Amino acid sequence: MITFSTNLGDITIELDFEHAPVSSKNFVRYCEEGFFEHTIFHRVIKGFMIQGGGFTAKMKEKPTHEPIVNEANKGLSNTIGTIAMARTDAPHSATAQFFINTANNDFLDHTATTNNGWGYAVFGKVTAGMDIIQQIEKVKTSTVAGHEDVPREPIVIEKVTINIQS
Repeated sequence: MITFSTNLGDITIELDFEHAPVSSKNFVRYCEEGFFEHTIFHRVIKGFMIQGGGFTAKMKEKPTHEPIVNEANKGLSNTIGTIAMARTDAPHSATAQFFINTANNDFLDHTATTNNGWGYAVFGKVTAGMDIIQQIEKVKTSTVAGHEDVPREPIVIEKVTINIQS
């Protein structure tokens, strides 16, 4: 379990090491390094998802490790409350950014090993704090430094607590 303590409350995530080992280990690595602390949820789209893991409150992007392989073809679906790797248009470009689905977004699932079909790799699910996620989803957003859907008031990940059972 990973708990993000935000300025709005706690969100707890259970990782799926069985179906998404690369994504899960990558996420834990960033957590252990303290990477996510003092980052924000920088993209919030009501009825879709909330995205974080890459920017400071001043919209400065943090440097990351090398991209990981896309595990969207492992059978997990982008359903409400799941966490998935954010990426660019390139299928295997995910690094630190993630998003939490606030709707059933199965159109983001893997359908083919083509650029358009790869999908977005789910690697866990929210086990506590969906009320906080729903609260985040309702905030007012605007365009900041060329980025759309940025919350007007920063939603900050203040602390990350790791409790992984081995």
